[in-house]
Amino acid sequence: MSSVNQRAGSRTKRAVDAWEALFRAQALISRELNQANTWLEVSASEYGVLFELTRWPSGARLCDLQADELLSQPGLSRLVARLERRGLIARANDPEDRRAVRLQLTTAGREVQRRVGLLHAREIVALVRLPDDQLEQLRQLCVQLAEQVGVDQANDQRTTS
Repeated sequence: MSSVNQRAGSRTKRAVDAWEALFRAQALISRELNQANTWLEVSASEYGVLFELTRWPSGARLCDLQADELLSQPGLSRLVARLERRGLIARANDPEDRRAVRLQLTTAGREVQRRVGLLHAREIVALVRLPDDQLEQLRQLCVQLAEQVGVDQANDQRTTS
């Protein structure tokens, strides 16, 4: 095997090993977080939408939420309808587009998000016991990976359109 092929094979092995380690850690941590007593008021998916809406002070469109929630559009629509029925989110007209609506947290939704968020954060801290410098390094690596994948997906969509 040539040195070029060996380097390519080594890089592939390192990438696959890194992915498997990341995937395994994420799966184990997610399983523990999902089994925690945090989700008594709302499910993890419902909390994800409430949390995401805290990042959109003027409200978010459904398509804005779909990009981050890893749910199908119909699944997200049903989840939003449940949260709306429970009075945790409300629909408001979009001032920029009269055909669209924005989803916003209600006062009750903001209170539930804060309560559950505090419990969730405590669970995360209890599970992820890395030194601060490693936590920051992990955060930076994950952001970098997400940005690379996002750029790659955008490039793929441009070349296939």
